[in-house]
Amino acid sequence: MPTIDDHEVLIKVKYTGICGTDWSIYTGKYSADRLPLIAGHEFSGTIAQVGKKARGLKEGDRVTADINMSCGTCFYCRRGQKLMCRDFLQLGIHIDGTYAEYVKAPYDQVHVLPDSLDFLSGAFIEPVSCVIHSSKAAKVTHGSSVAVIGSGLGVLHGLLARLRGAAPVIVIGDNAKRLAIAKEFGVDVTINIKEGKDPVAEVKKLTGGRGADFVVEAVGTPKTYEQAFEMVRPGGTIAAFGICAGDDTIKVRPYDLVLGEKTVVGSCAGVGPDWPDAIALLANGHIKPQSMFSMIVPVEELESALKQLRTDPNLIKVFVSTEISKREILAK
Repeated sequence: MPTIDDHEVLIKVKYTGICGTDWSIYTGKYSADRLPLIAGHEFSGTIAQVGKKARGLKEGDRVTADINMSCGTCFYCRRGQKLMCRDFLQLGIHIDGTYAEYVKAPYDQVHVLPDSLDFLSGAFIEPVSCVIHSSKAAKVTHGSSVAVIGSGLGVLHGLLARLRGAAPVIVIGDNAKRLAIAKEFGVDVTINIKEGKDPVAEVKKLTGGRGADFVVEAVGTPKTYEQAFEMVRPGGTIAAFGICAGDDTIKVRPYDLVLGEKTVVGSCAGVGPDWPDAIALLANGHIKPQSMFSMIVPVEELESALKQLRTDPNLIKVFVSTEISKREILAK
């Protein structure tokens, strides 16, 4: 049971979504210097205890929490760039997280869930906030063409582009089920690379031979990043979202960047206002993610679920709970 200070709250965890980052922590490729560690950061729950100086919250509130914590006073924090803070910490990645019955969080990081938002959707706020952060960084405009490489969170990138008024919105992937969800979310075109189509050629065909105005890389491999540079039009923007290994490199010709005036923007997490924005979109039904929710497993099956997610392409979002004793299938 975590012990809270005056500025913290104790939260009884309801659900935690499994993230790809959790696999990297499990295998020791990420946050190795922090191990042993309780991972888990995409969560919802109920406040069980409130610190003496924690304002605006009470026991029983249904909540989630912004996982990104910083010093608040450094060069970056004072400029609204807390993700660059040298003392930056993330719940469940650098400090103990939510694969547990209880977790603690600073009260000013906590968000109360609206009545219209169920606990499962509440545990999906964090990944939605990440996609929103990327969309804001790219500054997608009305009527612009957007190509998204990747059909995991890429389907949400496609939906966000559609909500921003982009057209056509193209999602590229290798999983028919996920691409069907992208179509359900209203994207204009899906490209299944398993059908042998060249995604770069297909995107150019759909955009008058120019390439897309915006390309979102949401896979995280050198090959797909190089495709993004080929796929974006001169004067266009690449949104770098997928995380590669630390020693991965890509081949890019500075000639093309300079003469093509191409822009690259990176984003690594949803932070600050991205969280209430995500809550508003989910609570008002602009994002309906239920078709992405595959199953809930008891926390005792966390390890097997992590491994299953690596081998079963039809699983999308899997949640973990300490409150159930057997698996619950949500969407087939």
